[in-house]
Amino acid sequence: MSSSFSDRKALHLSIRNKKEQAGFRLAPLTEEQARVICTWTYPPPYDIYNWKPWETLLVRGEEFADPDIRQKQYRSVLDEEGRLTGFAQLFPMAGVTRLGLGLRPDLRGSGLGTAFVRAIAEEALRQKPANEIDLEVLTWNTRAIRTYEKAGFEITDTYERMTPNGPAEFHCMVWTGKLPGGPASVS
Repeated sequence: MSSSFSDRKALHLSIRNKKEQAGFRLAPLTEEQARVICTWTYPPPYDIYNWKPWETLLVRGEEFADPDIRQKQYRSVLDEEGRLTGFAQLFPMAGVTRLGLGLRPDLRGSGLGTAFVRAIAEEALRQKPANEIDLEVLTWNTRAIRTYEKAGFEITDTYERMTPNGPAEFHCMVWTGKLPGGPASVS
């Protein structure tokens, strides 16, 4: 017996709604989790987001290999069962919290991105309610841009800056807390 189109559509909408409402929580990023994140590999062209090996970061005292930076700026993003699904960097700037984030590679394209990004933005707002929340994204990364827009971010600026691979064009996106076509999610 085959299901009707309307039954399949209802099932699809139910699955999508569950993904959009996925529960994530942020916790301090442990050294063990940071080591795991260094092993994640993204396929091209997203491989530019691959981290250097843990030992390299440790020797250089870079990013989350530095215990002080890890404690002050980095969070693990855990699912409802406590599994590591990604990380967030809450980088402090004057009046702004700039987000850096990464979803575990095997979860890309799973429909979790919007809820993942919103959980991070809401945590940043909770920690520094007076701060603007923003992020930078490479202009070619349309997949991420769509996710950020669905999570309530808007493009406010476009500029070129240096990366480890040379100059690249970025959008700055600011979190409005609004969902497309809906009211603000926080007051």
